[in-house]
Amino acid sequence: MTSIVDARLRKNLDYSLIIFTLLTVCMGLVVLYSATKDNPNHFYQKQLLFAGIGIVALLGASSIDYGKLPRITTYLYVLNIGFLIFVLKFSAKIKGAARWINLGVTQFQPSEFAKLVMIICLAVYLQRRIEKIKDLQTLIGSLLYILVPTLLIFKQPDLGTSLVIVTIWFGMAYIAGARTLHLFGVLSLGAIMFFGMWRLNVLQPFQKKRLVVFMNPEEDPKEAGYQVIQARIAVGSGQIFGKGILKGTQAHGKFIPENHSDFIFTVLGEEGGFAWSSLLILFYGGILLRGSMIMAHAEDTLGRLLATGIVSMYAFHIIVNIGMTIGIMPITGVPLPLMSYGGSNLLLNLFAIGLLLSIGMRRHRLVF
Repeated sequence: MTSIVDARLRKNLDYSLIIFTLLTVCMGLVVLYSATKDNPNHFYQKQLLFAGIGIVALLGASSIDYGKLPRITTYLYVLNIGFLIFVLKFSAKIKGAARWINLGVTQFQPSEFAKLVMIICLAVYLQRRIEKIKDLQTLIGSLLYILVPTLLIFKQPDLGTSLVIVTIWFGMAYIAGARTLHLFGVLSLGAIMFFGMWRLNVLQPFQKKRLVVFMNPEEDPKEAGYQVIQARIAVGSGQIFGKGILKGTQAHGKFIPENHSDFIFTVLGEEGGFAWSSLLILFYGGILLRGSMIMAHAEDTLGRLLATGIVSMYAFHIIVNIGMTIGIMPITGVPLPLMSYGGSNLLLNLFAIGLLLSIGMRRHRLVF
């Protein structure tokens, strides 16, 4: 019987999603190699190692029967909170932020995995209350459920990841059946609270400055607006076919800070031009399309909500990261999925893809 079930699962494996994912990872490794070839920190070698581990994580996640996840959500939620508190209390600040736990050979970023943990926990939370989701009280309860980890991440400070979790909540609550009026009412209240946080100086000065220079980078061209201006120059100078790998003057002239992580798209834009940039967007479009198809075809609520959370997370990262690089979105410090340097982020994204594959393979689970 096991072999029959396995055969059925393999029959539903989404090979297109796997191909789009692997192509994006390969492109990311090529661009990262170019951006960090002469860097003594060996970013490329580390990322290559994490890519290998991530592929194993993808395969492992695809074999998970997500129907058993509700058994461990309480432990995941508590462990997640524990890690986030540990970071705030004991982690050293790097560039003004306490986000990493030093493991000696590498660093672990709990806020990255908090996104996936909250997708899993929130999916189970909403599934158990699916019949009452149209009630405002239930919707507010789901928002309060994500409030503690979101605030702990915001405190690091990490506004970008906090916004990712709120976006995940919005997408999952909408698909769960929450009233549109209630959702936009909550968002309106959030906008008012954000304005209050601005006025009361709850936001860090650099966060406020990033939002101000978004409208006019030339207002502070040597400080807060510097990255946006240089990123535009780099992407624009790539024109149609780019300057060629390892030939980017902006990328290798140290004009763009963090060009291996949050601003890696500038390297792709300069050295690969419009052609490579369009190809990357095509790959991302394929990932989002296949993820959306898995979400639409899932025959159970838990699978549909898990897929929604993953697709929402990917969509937010892609749109905001590329948008901030070309100057149409404010800088929020979110990495580009499968492209930006970072072991925690790469492992998270590949594991999430594996979970999508699991949902797709088990979309007819009710038949069994």
